[in-house]
Amino acid sequence: MTFLGIDLGTSAVKAILVDENQNLIDQASASLNVSRPQPLWSEQNPEEWWTAANQAVLALKAARPKEFAAVKSVGLSGQMHGATLLGRQDRVLRPAILWNDGRSGAECAELERRVPTSRKITGNLAMPGFTAPKLMWVAKHEPDTFSRVEKVLLPKDYLRLRLCGNYASDMSDSSGTLWLDVGKRAWSDELLAATGLKRANMPELCEGTQATGKLSADVASNWGLSTDVIVAAGAGDNAAGAAGMGVVRPGDAFLSLGTSGVYFTAAGSYSANPESAVHTFCHCLPNAWHQMSVILSAAASLTWVTRLTGAANEASLLAEVEASMADSKSAAESDAATPIFLPYLSGERTPHNNPFAQGVFFGLTHETNRAALGRAVLEGVVFAFADGQRALMDAKADIREISVIGGGARSRLWGRILASVLKRPLSYRKGGEAGPAYGAARLARLALTGEKPEAVCTAPAVDHIIPPEAAWSERYDKKLSLYRNLYQDVKARFSSGA
Repeated sequence: MTFLGIDLGTSAVKAILVDENQNLIDQASASLNVSRPQPLWSEQNPEEWWTAANQAVLALKAARPKEFAAVKSVGLSGQMHGATLLGRQDRVLRPAILWNDGRSGAECAELERRVPTSRKITGNLAMPGFTAPKLMWVAKHEPDTFSRVEKVLLPKDYLRLRLCGNYASDMSDSSGTLWLDVGKRAWSDELLAATGLKRANMPELCEGTQATGKLSADVASNWGLSTDVIVAAGAGDNAAGAAGMGVVRPGDAFLSLGTSGVYFTAAGSYSANPESAVHTFCHCLPNAWHQMSVILSAAASLTWVTRLTGAANEASLLAEVEASMADSKSAAESDAATPIFLPYLSGERTPHNNPFAQGVFFGLTHETNRAALGRAVLEGVVFAFADGQRALMDAKADIREISVIGGGARSRLWGRILASVLKRPLSYRKGGEAGPAYGAARLARLALTGEKPEAVCTAPAVDHIIPPEAAWSERYDKKLSLYRNLYQDVKARFSSGA
């Protein structure tokens, strides 16, 4: 018996196979592209999600035919907040508006005006990344499209519809819509009405460990599986990552160095502090919640500077950065030669909630080279995580052990900077690179077996720990202060467009 986890990311769909002993058998992926037709916009075609999901799954089947044939359940995870609008006969009405789309800033203010208690209900500030403001934008700017909306689905839940024909979502992903009463784990009729919608437009709410249907005959035939294979509710990518890393007990935490950056802490009860721009969401497990700070461009910033500077790839650039730091005559000289980078390439959430924020390099000279720009990006992303940590602490988050996941976790240099700036040891666990897809596979198992979540969602073995380095911490304290002051100096320019 094996379990299939499918993670719909922003840059790719990943599929993994996990056996009964929770061993990762194999994984495959298929890439995705993001469309940015106008400033602040970020969109994808849902049909491309389905095409990529099939490519990844069939590649996995080709690589591991025997193990794939033993799949008994499927779990889903995916990028959160995306507005997938369906009309009659489940026809996609327009490209999905993604989590890092910033066009709906005015609608956020309008939503909070219409529902003055929205922060109390949802536990969160209204931010352009969330789903409800996107629908308000569509109603205002594309009224014909809005009038034809029958269902609104989150990205992974569109895959579910294609897999088993059912409209369903889990609590963790639905928490990021601004339509969920997060404390009660139920749709808010008041917030739905404020955006011109009702419960009939929403999917059925389920816990992440629940089954939501079985594979359709067409999908089962295409994948060579039985129609008895169930599809679990699954989770938003961050909650799925937490399930995969065993971050389910109060005080457990992880950092995700993916396209975006997430600092996630598990909680045993609902406790919100939205003014800090920290998210308070349902966990993907019953009777559990979590808090998290989010930065919109983490590993995406590294990909961007790699492309900008003409480096062969991210690994090559990281090697250049590490060599330059080792070759410098002194730490002070190395620090002085490195610009400061604000990583706000897609605006920012925690702690600024500013969709107009932009990326900035400050301190360029004739001597600035590719390695210096690469290092500045690594540091800037880490400083953004430090802002997130401060916001979480202000929100009374309980943070103990921190694990690291995501593509950026492969860089030990980045880990050394991160541990030193946050002044906390970081645990890197075996299999952490599988990320949310591994958590989705665990939820698939739970939906099939009914086991206790804490028995399955255990922490993988620690591969290595990166401790903070006192000398680096002292030096980075000064740069972090400059970083924070720089944002305050230029933020008015972002909002004014000057």
